[in-house]
Amino acid sequence: MKGTSLGEFEELCLLAVGILQEDAYGVSVKEEVEKHTGRKSTLSTIHSTLIRLEKKGFLESRMGGATELRGGRTKRIFRITSLGKKSMNEARELRSRMWDHIPKILWEGGAV
Repeated sequence: MKGTSLGEFEELCLLAVGILQEDAYGVSVKEEVEKHTGRKSTLSTIHSTLIRLEKKGFLESRMGGATELRGGRTKRIFRITSLGKKSMNEARELRSRMWDHIPKILWEGGAV
């Protein structure tokens, strides 16, 4: 179905939200993606990806409480929806099926 597939960076952001649970907001997602991938990204890239995933129905968000640490500002907390979980599982299964079809000789023969 068009619009419901996951791009690589979208998948990384969804995985980060899953890891972070109730602490999944823009800055923490950015840090989690960078920690696991070594890829630097901007906060605006993370935010636009999270909003796109929410529009696709893979995430939902709520506003967290304001804190003194954040200068009284609130933060948007993200959570994976059931559709998001389904999409993540489908992406994982697809990758596994494709990996299973790579001939073992490719890895044993030293081919690059």
